[in-house]
Amino acid sequence: MIIGLTGGLGCGKSTAAKFFAERGFKLIDSDAIVRERVLTDEAVKAALRQHFGESVFAPDGSVARPALASIVFANDTERIWLEDLTHPPFFEIARSMLRAEPSARWVMEVPLLFEKSLQNWFDFIVCVGCDPSSELARLEQRGLNRTLAGQRISKQLPLARKIELSDFVLWNDGSTGFLKAQVVRIADLLTQAVAGAPHKTS
Repeated sequence: MIIGLTGGLGCGKSTAAKFFAERGFKLIDSDAIVRERVLTDEAVKAALRQHFGESVFAPDGSVARPALASIVFANDTERIWLEDLTHPPFFEIARSMLRAEPSARWVMEVPLLFEKSLQNWFDFIVCVGCDPSSELARLEQRGLNRTLAGQRISKQLPLARKIELSDFVLWNDGSTGFLKAQVVRIADLLTQAVAGAPHKTS
């Protein structure tokens, strides 16, 4: 079973993913993979250096993600170029992880799940949502001002549409405990449903 976990920026996807992991799901964190494996790849770094120059690199030679983000979220052409560079290696890493353990229960955190038409990767899709004011407040707590936060939110499919397209919704306007209780309920429900499903015979 593979669950796709998506939702709005600042709505709590990473927290929900952690709770799924606590219920025995193996986690694929797309942001972490891009940060730790894709953006550290020498071929990717060379392409970034050729395209953007040294302005998107820190003094230690690593990719300066805030500098890169400030460019791509202000320019759709540059954002699409970056996605075309980074998404294929991410997809290959994710596929290799899934192939390695096909019988495991997986949850993959994918912010752009619908935007990139990845629905057919998953058995179920879960969307994490919250009130817009909570969303902006959480992004500000991460260091984004309202202008930058609004800019990034505008590049994604509206939350209402993500909710409409998903199989399940986690609403994260309450306490962390409330979110965890929702995750536990969905995780256990899907685990039981898959376990009780009849096996296909050839």
